[in-house]
Order: sequence, then C-alpha cells, then structure tokens
Amino acid sequence: MTQHDVAPARLPFGGVPGYQRLAEAARELVPLVLARVVAELPAYARLPREELRGDIVRIIERGIQSFVHMLRTGEPPSTMLLEALHDDIVQRAEEGIPVEAVLSAHHIGVQVCWDHFSGQAGPEDLPAVVEVSKLQLRYLKDVTAVVSAAYFQERQRIFTEEHAARQALLSALLTGEQIADAAAHAGIAVAPSYVVLGLRVAAHGDERRPEVDAGVAARRKIRRLRTELERTAGDTVLSRLTAAGGLVVLPAADEDHAPGWARIGRAVTAAGRAAGVAITAGAVIADAAEVGAAAAVAKEIREIAHSAGYPPGVYELSDVALEFQLSRPGPARDILAALVDPLTRTPELLQTLSIHVDCGLSRKRTAKELHVHPNTVDYRLRKIGELTGLDPANPAQLARIRAALVARRALHPADPPLTD
Repeated sequence: MTQHDVAPARLPFGGVPGYQRLAEAARELVPLVLARVVAELPAYARLPREELRGDIVRIIERGIQSFVHMLRTGEPPSTMLLEALHDDIVQRAEEGIPVEAVLSAHHIGVQVCWDHFSGQAGPEDLPAVVEVSKLQLRYLKDVTAVVSAAYFQERQRIFTEEHAARQALLSALLTGEQIADAAAHAGIAVAPSYVVLGLRVAAHGDERRPEVDAGVAARRKIRRLRTELERTAGDTVLSRLTAAGGLVVLPAADEDHAPGWARIGRAVTAAGRAAGVAITAGAVIADAAEVGAAAAVAKEIREIAHSAGYPPGVYELSDVALEFQLSRPGPARDILAALVDPLTRTPELLQTLSIHVDCGLSRKRTAKELHVHPNTVDYRLRKIGELTGLDPANPAQLARIRAALVARRALHPADPPLTD
C-alpha cells in the first residue's frame, strides 16, 4: 500500500495522524477560538459572559470534534452535529446576532485550527496539509449551508410574527379597540399621538413596460418604499401599502405632540426617491384613539391634492382647506360644478382649462404644457368662454374657475385628474 492508498485524513502529520494531533490540541484551541471571536466580532463581544462560556464554548467544542471526525474518517459532519448546529443558529437568529457575524465565527474557528496545523508543518507534511485544507473547505461548505438555511428560516419566522403583530397594532389603532394589548404583543409602546399619512404612489416606469413583470416591479417598489420610510422615520412605523399607495402611521416627533412636518416631508421625499416614484400624501396628527378617523381625512386630503393638480409632497388640511370645503356636499358645490359641465363633452377643453389655471393664466406656459401652439390655446379658451360664460383670461375669475373645477372633481371622483 502506498501513501496515497491511506485514507487522506489519516496521513501522518509530524509522525502523528492529523485527527489525533487536533484532538490533543482541542483543549487549548477552544479558548483561543473564543478569544478571537470576541476580539474580532463586536456582536459576540456584547453577549453575556454566561452565554460565551456556556453555549458559545459548546459550539466551538462541537465544531472541533466534528472536524476531528472528518480528519479521522474523511466523512462529512454527522447528521447529529448538523442538527445541533441548526438549533444553535436558531438561537443566534432569535437573539438578533447578524448572520455575517455567525458565519465569521465559524470561519475564525477553522482559521485557528488551520494556524495550529500549518505552524507545525514541515516539508514532509505537505500531502497531509493539502488534504487537511480540502477537508476544511468541505467542512465550511457544509456548515455555511446549515447556518444560512437555519438563520434565514428563523428570521423569516420572526419577521412573519413581528409583521403580524404590527398589523394587529395598526388594526387596533384604526378601530380604537384593544390598543394597549396589541401594542404589548408587538413590543411597541403606545405613543400619545400619531402622524397619519395617506399615500398616493405613482406607478414605477418598470410597471408599464410590457417586457417586465409588473407584479415584481410593484413589489420591489413597495419594499424600497417601506424600507426607506423605516430608515428615515424610525422603526416604529406602521404601514399598510399597495402598489398604488396606502396608509402609514408613525409616532409624533416629541413629547409636545409636535408632528415634525419637516422630518415627515423629508422621509416621504426620500422614500419616493428610493422607490423611483412620485408620492402625494395627506397628513393628519391625532391621538391614539382617533387614528381611524384621521386616516379617513388623510386619504381625502391626498385625493384632493392629487385631483387639484398639486405637485407631489405632504399636505395638511390647511394646505387644501378651500378645495376640501368645496368638496363637501351642498347646493353651492352643485352650482359650482355645473359651471364646467358643458366642457365634459369636449375633454380637451376641460383639460386646457385646468392646465391654464395651474399655469397662472399664462397662455404660453399652457401651450407648452399641452404641446400645442399658443393660437390653439386662444381658440380653446374662447370656446370655453362661449360654453360656460367664464373668462379664463380674466384673473378676477381665477378663484371661481378653480372652485368649479374642484367641485366637479368632488362630484365625479372617477374622472381623470384635473392635470397629469
């Protein structure tokens, strides 16, 4: 039998089989691995001393024993060891230890063992060193697979539970029932007051491309939007979002219940930028028991701002007070809406009037927005005057015309926005 007929892991190393050399050194290697892990990985350095000396030491010991087994038999880690490792990783995931730290800890253990081998190797030990290095790579492959799978399965379970608890808290705030119980289950303190945002989210360009899966594009947009909101507005953000928008609820900024509108505006703008879309938001501040009513008002503010042609941004009730009031049912609203009813038979006239109002009655700007010649604008404005009796060229009638457009939109919410 030649040297290469010997089981690779049993090749002599300084005259002693490699597995035996590692087994004899295990007692001194365990504290070395632990010291390196604590020194190089802050997440482990912050663990309780009892856990380091208990669970973490046991994991290191099992890892070295497993590698001794591989060196002795050439076989992969045993099923029993991998199951034990799976349970250990579940605990690290529950504790919130980052997965990169968990993986690095196992690589550090292998590195310490390798340093022990290579530091004692001579030229005659090259075959054993080569085989040991191969087994180390195989060990790391198997361990990495188990660690990754166990960690992310557990984090997904935790995320699902946390998400369900947050959604339950949001539902409790919207209904005003059992808020304290839902907050306790979610591990989130009930804030004295909340900022309630009703979001309208524009479609991403990818959602309109026929060669792109619109569902995937929409989910990517929502994920980026939610992630950025949580990053900029805080991890206690509660949200219920679809591709078209939805609801966001977050605690008011300080103990005086001040909403911090500048902070909220920056958060919404950053979220839109991260998702690559324009966002229009209605915003209301309310006590915890009034979140449900505030959500309805926030949604209405959002729709009014959008239909009135306001640019993307965050709007309070005071920003759209006139439009909001004009949208209330009553004879005055009906009379105002009727002023522009004759234009509904010619959609380009209604669009022209809306854009002309938004452009400050500037025919040149209106023509540019519509991509038509100014003479075309003049013709349409004359036609509008003939049909409605309103003079779109007269600044004195601007408020009345805008009010008529808002009232029309309130009566016919299914119509396209006044401006694109």
